[in-house]
Amino acid sequence: MASGGKGGQLSSPRYTNRLINEKSPYLLQHAHNPVDWYPWGQEAFDKAKKENKLIFLSVGYSTCHWCHVMEEESFKNKEIGRILNENFVCIKVDREERPDVDKVYMTFVQATSSGGGWPMSVWLTPDLKPFVGGTYFPPDDGIYRVGFKTVLLRIVDQWKRNKEALLENSQRITDALLTRAEVGIRSEESPPPSSEVMTRCFQQLSESYDEEYGGFSEFPKFPTPVNLNFLFTYWALHRTSPDGARALQMALHTLKMMAYGGIHDHIAQGFHRYSTDQRWHVPHFEKMLYDQGQLAATYAKAFQISGDEFFADVATDILLYVSRDLSDRAGGFYSAEDADSYRTAKSKEKQEGAFCVWTAEEIRAFLPDPLEGDSDRKTLADIFMHHYGVKEGGNVSPMKDPYNELKGKNVLIVQYSLELTAARFGLELDHLKALLAKSRERLSEVRAQRPRPHLDSKMLASWNGLMISGFAQSGAILGKEEYISRATCAADFLRSHLFDASSGRLLRSCYRGKDNIVEQSTMPIQGFLEDYVFVIQALFDLYEASLNPSWLEWALQLQHKQDELFWDNKGFAYFSSEAGDSSLLFRLKDDQDGAEPNANSVAVTNLLRAACYFGRVDWVEKAGQILAAFSERLLKIPVSLPEMARATAAFHHTLKQRGACGHPCLLSLAHRWLDEVCGKGEPLVRREP
Repeated sequence: MASGGKGGQLSSPRYTNRLINEKSPYLLQHAHNPVDWYPWGQEAFDKAKKENKLIFLSVGYSTCHWCHVMEEESFKNKEIGRILNENFVCIKVDREERPDVDKVYMTFVQATSSGGGWPMSVWLTPDLKPFVGGTYFPPDDGIYRVGFKTVLLRIVDQWKRNKEALLENSQRITDALLTRAEVGIRSEESPPPSSEVMTRCFQQLSESYDEEYGGFSEFPKFPTPVNLNFLFTYWALHRTSPDGARALQMALHTLKMMAYGGIHDHIAQGFHRYSTDQRWHVPHFEKMLYDQGQLAATYAKAFQISGDEFFADVATDILLYVSRDLSDRAGGFYSAEDADSYRTAKSKEKQEGAFCVWTAEEIRAFLPDPLEGDSDRKTLADIFMHHYGVKEGGNVSPMKDPYNELKGKNVLIVQYSLELTAARFGLELDHLKALLAKSRERLSEVRAQRPRPHLDSKMLASWNGLMISGFAQSGAILGKEEYISRATCAADFLRSHLFDASSGRLLRSCYRGKDNIVEQSTMPIQGFLEDYVFVIQALFDLYEASLNPSWLEWALQLQHKQDELFWDNKGFAYFSSEAGDSSLLFRLKDDQDGAEPNANSVAVTNLLRAACYFGRVDWVEKAGQILAAFSERLLKIPVSLPEMARATAAFHHTLKQRGACGHPCLLSLAHRWLDEVCGKGEPLVRREP
């Protein structure tokens, strides 16, 4: 069983709750809390109504650092557990299993507080309507924050003294949220003009761009591949203009600075979730599958456009990490690795980044080799420490280390170019590269002896789809058949374990069980819109890489099922979840591209690709209806929907080709243009196998 939080490694549990029967690694992490947790379901809802109790809903995921902190501080606290058990029905939700539940209540938290995030803490009436919410709460009152215990007692008091007012307020909030969440076509709206949307999106990205370190904010900094893919598309449409050149420079510089930074794991490959600082230096150390899939494809495209082998090497680096550390032997991909781990096998508490960071003393001990012919007695450690910014007292600012977990430690970051480091030590460039590679390999062997972070071995259809696209696109661009084979293996896994052939439906998740056998939960979770959209995209990418028509046929089948389950016939566009779940207050249509692209954004391009392959003009029209439904947002703040913004260009060009040439030309001409603008098909630069 996975161990969450920062408790000791070996301890027999004093408490066991209903979560012990779940498959989710996140829920299992809380199965031995003194809190009487329920999973999201009818048993909990019935108890709340029968006993007229408020519901405390806690949402998170198994590799979430602050979720671990709140569990350790509050959910393992016996007194807090008593208050929760006596006054609330407590429900724990894995946001990765149930994105529908997460999005409904995150909409509330973001609308009523200064932000959102995880762990998400929301208090609901017995009929599931929210009235108070937040994210992480410390256990006790502090100078600047009210403690969790105080919040609980105040809510209990309000429920006893002002129940009717609280219920009325929750109804008003729910009504307001429903109105705010509505996305649809009003009157005779049409898809917005692509030139206006693309230009404004580029301008908004350009205004927030960090000229020195790349990225689009000061901090925290997320990789956001959707922004980079938009810039590639903008460049493709404006190759000879100054704006086009700037778009390409912004994307390539950001990718280089990310790869040089500590957000990139220089020893064990892959990318961490985000950087806490402007320089991409100190990350939150969890690694998410969805980042690896998108970034592999984006770095491969950067090589495709620029011809710079640096980007191809980073894509290869990401895929090595996923193949080694996030791959199930049955073919699927695991969800994530945690930020926290034990420093040594004897440690009693987990620390963030413990698996990844180094002291200068460790580097010197593991890389003592003297440089041949060096009169100054320099060692391999001297070269490595210089190049990767290792300092004797550690290189992490105390401002980025509030709990002193990284004090005296170093997060590796490329401090100097290879040329400058070679000049500093009087080395030939190839010799330096060999020495650094030797150093990284040796440190990788050392790291392999450390206790590994928790692995979330849940396998999600949507994230597996993103990773299949990463392997398929990289294989096609880099000329590596083994990547296409790995994508094929994963697609076979999806069809075997996350697809119900009898109903034609995707399932959301499956799990690595005992003896490493793939298991499904007793009541399988049905797939959501994002599962269909990302899997369909993956199947198109895999078809284009392999030319195996079976993937195209399955994509067509799933597209029909997606239309049946999620399409809004009144307001148009797709709902995130299907109808019929009475526990959901409303069905949402996401209106933002974030760490993952918005499902409706990808759906537009999927529909255009499907129309090209199968000659379905109605799918082009459906793509236009999605764009029309999001027209207001695309015209005002397209930077919130960069993936959909670039889809507007694909849509309008497809219509022009159709109008000029008629239906027979739609397939060949529109598909050819989609290849160029969206990065599909023949690359600008291609490695030969």
